Amino acid sequence: MSDTTKGRNLFHAKVKSVLSGDTLVLASLESGQERLFSLAFVSAPKLQRDGEEPFAFHSRDFLRRATVGKVIQFVVHYTIPTGNKREYGTVTLQSGEELPAACVADGWVKLREESRRKEMSESSENLLNELERLQAKAKADAKGVWATQGGIIENAHEIPDPKGFVQKFNGRDLDAIVERVLTGDRMILRLLVSPSKHIQTIVTVAGIRAPKRANTAEGREQPAEPLANESHQFVETRLLQRSVKATVLGLTPQAQLICVVKHPNGSIADFLLKEGLAQCTDFHSTLLGPQMKTLRQAETHAKNNRLGLFKGHVESKASSAGEVDATVSRIVRPDTISVRMKSGGEKTVQLSSIRGPKPKDEKQGPHEQDAKEFLRKKLIGKHVQLSTDGVKPPSEGFPEREVATILAGNKNVALMLVEAGYASVIRHRKDDTDRSPYYDDLIAAEEAAQTEQRGMWASKAPAAKSYQDYSESLQKAKIQSSVLQRQKKVPAVVDYVKSGSRFTVLIPRENAKLTFVLSCIRAPRSARNPNEKAEPFGQEAHDFANRRCLQRDVEIDVESTDKQGGFIGTLYINRENFAKLLLEEGYATVHAYSAEQSGHATELFAAEQKAKDARKGVWQDYDPAAEEADGEAVPDPMSSNTNGTTNGTSSTNGSTASLKPDYRDIIISHIDPATCALKFQHIAPTASHALSNLMSAFRTFHLSPSSSSSSSVTAPKTGEILAAKFSEDGEWYRARIRRNDRDAQTSEVLFIDYGNSESVPWKNIRPLGPADKFGTAKLKPQAVDAQLSFCQFPTVNKEYMEDAAAFLRENVEGKQVVGSVDFVEKDGGLWLTVFDPNGRGKGVEVNVNEEVVAEGLAMVPRKLKGWEAGRGDVLKKFKEREEEAKGARMGMWEYGDLTED
Repeated sequence: MSDTTKGRNLFHAKVKSVLSGDTLVLASLESGQERLFSLAFVSAPKLQRDGEEPFAFHSRDFLRRATVGKVIQFVVHYTIPTGNKREYGTVTLQSGEELPAACVADGWVKLREESRRKEMSESSENLLNELERLQAKAKADAKGVWATQGGIIENAHEIPDPKGFVQKFNGRDLDAIVERVLTGDRMILRLLVSPSKHIQTIVTVAGIRAPKRANTAEGREQPAEPLANESHQFVETRLLQRSVKATVLGLTPQAQLICVVKHPNGSIADFLLKEGLAQCTDFHSTLLGPQMKTLRQAETHAKNNRLGLFKGHVESKASSAGEVDATVSRIVRPDTISVRMKSGGEKTVQLSSIRGPKPKDEKQGPHEQDAKEFLRKKLIGKHVQLSTDGVKPPSEGFPEREVATILAGNKNVALMLVEAGYASVIRHRKDDTDRSPYYDDLIAAEEAAQTEQRGMWASKAPAAKSYQDYSESLQKAKIQSSVLQRQKKVPAVVDYVKSGSRFTVLIPRENAKLTFVLSCIRAPRSARNPNEKAEPFGQEAHDFANRRCLQRDVEIDVESTDKQGGFIGTLYINRENFAKLLLEEGYATVHAYSAEQSGHATELFAAEQKAKDARKGVWQDYDPAAEEADGEAVPDPMSSNTNGTTNGTSSTNGSTASLKPDYRDIIISHIDPATCALKFQHIAPTASHALSNLMSAFRTFHLSPSSSSSSSVTAPKTGEILAAKFSEDGEWYRARIRRNDRDAQTSEVLFIDYGNSESVPWKNIRPLGPADKFGTAKLKPQAVDAQLSFCQFPTVNKEYMEDAAAFLRENVEGKQVVGSVDFVEKDGGLWLTVFDPNGRGKGVEVNVNEEVVAEGLAMVPRKLKGWEAGRGDVLKKFKEREEEAKGARMGMWEYGDLTED
């Protein structure tokens, strides 16, 4: 104990702050109560807002460095009762150094002129004498305030150009002193910009948000948020009037600096977060960059230990589930993906914290397809790791959905999207914890994409890409088919799987969209809706095609088109014929004739045999013994009897006796385009010979000079049988006048031996000739009227009728076929089932009526005639073929079941 403290009370306290070079704020070690304490007999230069005295900062800084945050001993020598009772005395540091002696010795304070008093204790007298000696020496040495120059520091309390200041010092560490702590995340710093210039300003601590303290705004007192005082005290006890480093990062909307504030032990934000006295804020993420990850980890530590603000924190089950392996099966939207789990189940998840281009946004919308394609190329069919980050409740028309982070090859899929400019980052509410663990990386990537104008952030939107649908009409399909048939293995993308063997594919280089049907096979039909029943293994075939083909890159060979505009051909996935894969799984059967014509017969039959041997799919009940019996093949398990007959007798419903078959060899001579009614000729030897002889004589007669010179008929009578020249071959035929157009001088005629009709000018109509040679008494008209049994054509729809008529013209008109007479009308009109003996190759008979229904060109009549109702087994087969057409959306069923209305 020095002589100056003898006989005086000795106190202990902690120095909270230093107001000037001669005044301290002390805090009681027990209660924390504060008191002002000034050094005896001395005064320091004043720190003033309107201008600091020379060496004022240096004087205070000497005392600040020596005392702030330290426990000291002090003795009160005297008090001055002016205003607040102020105490004056001496301080002893833990090092044993005494104040104000050290301050005087270094020249940072001066002795007061009125220091000596008449009444002064011996100890005070001795202290004063010592201080006078030390001052004389400091003065002689020109120390501190006794220096002849320097000591002037310009201290600004405003930054005149905040943006310019940030640009100049961005990312740089500035020495600073914490002058005052406002809240846990806001403080007043004295930035030591240069030795002669300081700036005193409010600074926001980067990356965190601390609870607000109580304040009064607009006359209303705002209560403090929970733990606001604790957060404030935590920072104040550690930083107030400490030397720190401030890294300038940016500005708040109020033009206040955002800085990382670090003392020697590290960033104060990190310590606050670990204690749960602050939360991370997303708004500074791009400013902090990789440093934000450290803050997130500190916050997680507080959450896991339930500290401070996170005392009641409950970790979501989703976040604790860990990573699971999955395979990407479909890109639903640019931010939504369907994945197939190892268990076999499938679920749809949304990528955490991002949003794809908004379809209705004129700038973002055009990028939606590019964003989906970006993901498709990188992800479809790939193995990924999925971590569920939370569950989003239903909102904006969307159902409840999982949000997840997906890693593909250790790369964050959401981050790849944002980096490419194909997604924006969601700004979460502070209480929204269902976010990506890579959130800060996403924010930084978005800012970089915007800066570099990538993707949807580009100044100019790309041209909208649209695909031309070539399957919407038969004419378009035929035109495009002729182009594609000249190419081999055309690159394409499967956009949609309609069934196991029917797809919607896109051909990017042609801007073409088309319906693609696998040739050479038939796959069972899947159900179109929950109320419809699928054929056996139809859904399995559909699911298999979805797993293997949906949104995959494929190659196609186009061979032909069907009547609905579908493109028929071979589809290759990973250079392998997908029809072969279906057959190997037992999800299809080979169409023998088509396979032999295509050149793929060997591999397709081998694949089918492989499924048979393994009893897979439709071959689960396969019995090879049955195939060996009589050397006959086992019936296709997916097909019905094609011609509806058994052993030469017509099939019935079981309650009606078998009908005697009436088969006739015929040639279909004409198809009525308006009704699809038939005209046919019998090929019986006598009938054919008689017609051949008559036509030979008829042709000779009308080519003779005498007949050629005869005048043409003027104003023929309706119903009259005359000779008319057919426009397509220039030959003369027997014809009946149907109606006349006197203005155009033409007649509509029916060629009675062939059934076709056309409009013929009167100049090409002449008398028949000798009635005994060419009249109907000599040979009755050879064209017989008939209609297809069990077929109701869509007469009200011209387009579908044209398709039906075109199908019949292509497949049966002019061909020798077999007609089974099912019923004879009173007027002699026949109802036929037509069989084409060579429709699918040698020895394979095709029921044309069934094929018309299967192509969706006709339906089974809704109002059955009596003789139709009695053919139960036959009707069943027709209805099965109709259901196939519905399931494949063929012909009249392309927009759904039109009978449901």
